[in-house]
Amino acid sequence: MDLPEAAQSVTIDDFFQTDVRVGTIVRAEPFAEAKKPAYKLWIDFGELGIRQSSAQITQLYQPEDLVGRQVVAVVNFPPRKIAGFRSEVLVLGAATQAGHITLLAPDAYAPDGSRIH
Repeated sequence: MDLPEAAQSVTIDDFFQTDVRVGTIVRAEPFAEAKKPAYKLWIDFGELGIRQSSAQITQLYQPEDLVGRQVVAVVNFPPRKIAGFRSEVLVLGAATQAGHITLLAPDAYAPDGSRIH
């Protein structure tokens, strides 16, 4: 059986240009205008403030269960407009065997805005 290959190599300097931080979801609501099922999220990143994100995580999560949950997100990608909504950060997750996205989060509380090293 052949194993899948990893993505193209990047340097450690390339990696450290990506700003990945911990934040707490303070608001979540269905995103009815999105082409694929998604939620609108507002995430508190401490000193960086509250940033918005569109996340296709509707299969494993309900909006009311997301509020207060810590997540990990890339905070320095350019914002994207998605169905008129300004998505400012990329929330990180992994696909389950069924293809549903499960959110990445710290195992223990980390202050909002903490950088991932």
